[in-house]
Amino acid sequence: MSDTPQITDSHCHLDFPDFDGQLDEIVTRAAEAGVTRMVTICTRLRNEPTIRAIAEAHAPVFYAAGTHPMSAADEPMATVDELVQLSQQPKFVGIGETGLDYHYTADSAEVQKQSLRIHIEAAQRTDLPLIIHARAADDDMARILSEEYRNAPYSCVMHCFSSSAELAKAALDLGFYLSMSGIAAFPKSQDLRDIFASAPVDRILVETDAPYLAPPPFRGKRNEPAFTAHTARKGAEVFGMGYPEFAAQTQANFDRLFTKAATYKAAA
Repeated sequence: MSDTPQITDSHCHLDFPDFDGQLDEIVTRAAEAGVTRMVTICTRLRNEPTIRAIAEAHAPVFYAAGTHPMSAADEPMATVDELVQLSQQPKFVGIGETGLDYHYTADSAEVQKQSLRIHIEAAQRTDLPLIIHARAADDDMARILSEEYRNAPYSCVMHCFSSSAELAKAALDLGFYLSMSGIAAFPKSQDLRDIFASAPVDRILVETDAPYLAPPPFRGKRNEPAFTAHTARKGAEVFGMGYPEFAAQTQANFDRLFTKAATYKAAA
């Protein structure tokens, strides 16, 4: 197993009911596949204690917290101080996920924008990476990310990136990262693979977004962190690299962006 290239699932949702009572096995299967770290994402701040407990109970698991844009109108508005306070937790390594989603929730666009700017300020104040969800909102997303970056720099990953080449360029021009999910491995996703192929390989992460978006050969089934390896193997093909080389590159990329996870030392 020590010969298996190591990778990180940079975005999953281990608190979802799909994984109830199975986390020990999930973490074990991930390790067997070379997935030695996971970042589990809190999408509603009231659930943060549950997600924190998962991270504290499992050595390979870190976490991030924020208000998902599709929930922004239904949840209390986060505050910068609240997010900054949460960031003091030892295994809290990112701000979000936040962002804009106009596919199903365009009616809450203004609330989403307000929430997004709050999360960006928290990222600016904590020096932790912002985790962005973007769907059907490319113009507003590019504009807000750029405006706020001019106010004060921050780091960011475009999680589960499946948007336009224009948004990819806007993000990359700001020094941000793009994360490959199982979508990038779907047979009909060649246009998306082309967008990734044109990006600098030192700005690429891999993720599952589990329990969603399982890559082939598990498409349509429940996703889990172990399956990151299938997306990462497709990523190696996209960049014309051997799998061990691509895995090592994504590990270096993750460590550069998620510095708190990279330097974490468990209490003795």
